[in-house]
Amino acid sequence: MPTYQYECDGCGHTFDILQSIVDKKLRTCPKCKEDTLYRLVGTGSGIIFKGSGFYETDYKNKPSCPAKEDSGKCAACPASK
Repeated sequence: MPTYQYECDGCGHTFDILQSIVDKKLRTCPKCKEDTLYRLVGTGSGIIFKGSGFYETDYKNKPSCPAKEDSGKCAACPASK
């Protein structure tokens, strides 16, 4: 769940809160109880890919037979017979 930052236009109170993306924006300030709260525009967290070779390990098409790469034929593969 993303963290959103809110600020009250009336009293200036700021705070962060974890909310689902589908949750409605908060309107009432928890400090002054006025409906002057608005959500600040942030950079967001984005998607972070950690580790080496994310593409290679998760999405790259792997050959079904290692011997097929070298010679183009594989005796064990039914498709090359």
